[in-house]
Amino acid sequence: MAGTVNKVILIGHLGDEVKMHYFEGGNAIGRFPIATNESYTNKQTGEKVTTTEWHNIVVRNKLAEICEKYLNKGDKIYCEGRIKTRQWEGEDGVKRYTTEIHAIDMTFLTTKNELNTPPKPTEKKPTEPTSKEQSINDAADDDLPF
Repeated sequence: MAGTVNKVILIGHLGDEVKMHYFEGGNAIGRFPIATNESYTNKQTGEKVTTTEWHNIVVRNKLAEICEKYLNKGDKIYCEGRIKTRQWEGEDGVKRYTTEIHAIDMTFLTTKNELNTPPKPTEKKPTEPTSKEQSINDAADDDLPF
């Protein structure tokens, strides 16, 4: 293989609201965490175990503005991007590192409101057949040669 690949695909729930930062010239960055879960059954105890992994998502410019406008804590999203690690020096002089997912494509799957709202049952009242429907039903009961 001649090249390398740095691609991440995540489906998870927002852990917080989108935090925006605007720059001179109109550029913007939005940041928010998403949680992904993994469930398995412990073979020794039979207990169901769920682990949560947190990912820091970074979105830029128009995508950041769309995320800020439409996403809320708890919403489920599909996110594609690449992993980036950055470092900085804290006020105490210690080097710090963070790993982020720089999203380039995103699909909003469900909103928190959709998850908490029970589906409305469709209610269909039984109706009496009209005289035309009754005659069609009666004809269907006839003995036909085919």
